[in-house]
Amino acid sequence: MSTPTDLHQHAWPEPFLAALSARTDGPRTRVEADGSWRLLLPGEPDCVLGECDIDLHRREGALFAAGLDRALLVPPLAIGIDGLEADDARQLLTSWHEGVLAHGGPFGVWAAVPSRDPQPRDLRLALSRGAIGLALPAAALADADALERHGPVLEELARADRPLFVHPGAPAGGAASGRPDDAAWWPALGDYTGQLLRAWATWLDRGHRAHPTLRVAFAALAGGGALMLERLGARGGPVDLARSEHIAYETSSFGPRTIVAAAQSVGVDRLAFGSDRPVVAPEEQHVPVIAGIDARRLASVAAGRLLGDADDVAPPVADDGTGAGSGAAPTPVRVAA
Repeated sequence: MSTPTDLHQHAWPEPFLAALSARTDGPRTRVEADGSWRLLLPGEPDCVLGECDIDLHRREGALFAAGLDRALLVPPLAIGIDGLEADDARQLLTSWHEGVLAHGGPFGVWAAVPSRDPQPRDLRLALSRGAIGLALPAAALADADALERHGPVLEELARADRPLFVHPGAPAGGAASGRPDDAAWWPALGDYTGQLLRAWATWLDRGHRAHPTLRVAFAALAGGGALMLERLGARGGPVDLARSEHIAYETSSFGPRTIVAAAQSVGVDRLAFGSDRPVVAPEEQHVPVIAGIDARRLASVAAGRLLGDADDVAPPVADDGTGAGSGAAPTPVRVAA
């Protein structure tokens, strides 16, 4: 079976923090008297980045203890660095790529490109330095125009036979568009899920036709899209495409009950484990224990297909209670109370 993988972690390498500290407006960082780093974002409370954010060595033991052999690091797209002026974005992304690639070990790296000037050469450079694929903010697939603007980069990705990871970007209109009294959880529920759902729908509608060989994973179950196949079918949508082996649904922020429902909807072998550590899971990153779903399979099969290292994956079976079969409606899965 393929390598057990956490598809979705974040990191704040010190070269990147130093580059952010040179900025005069957000996103930027500041070094505190005790040596810690403080992140300053427009319209949001400051936050201090702890050792679990910065020191990847601390994570390696926890990764292996969780039965995982690899974690893939996603650039901090949610703070909007890719959407800055192209030269600024390119400088910051380069410092991030260099910082995380220098660590090596069990950590792979998703590349990113400036959203205002998405150039294939930037992707080629990142892949040549060791990135495993491309992470795009969901806004890059928000509609036909956005998809067309990123078309050359996606074509380059397909030529390289590398995967795409769709992650939430900066809140629509910028972080400062919210009210000061908004709950801290509001962007994750009120904005990020909508971004991902729209990107997923755009991909089903036209992205797959423009880039038919591209393998793509959507964070957070595509904003709940993985649970919407009945509604998709009721409106005449491409249900079989939503269960395609070219599409994976990453599980971060969701627990056993929702993962069971997603497995029943799209099939468990379309689900790829992601922890979103340290944003969501600062201390632990264990694959959820779910009756009827093998934890190692949840962390291996879809990730292996996505990353192109799944030659040794056994064909899914239809009678294991996981809904792993392709095409047919998935069979029920139980969740422990």
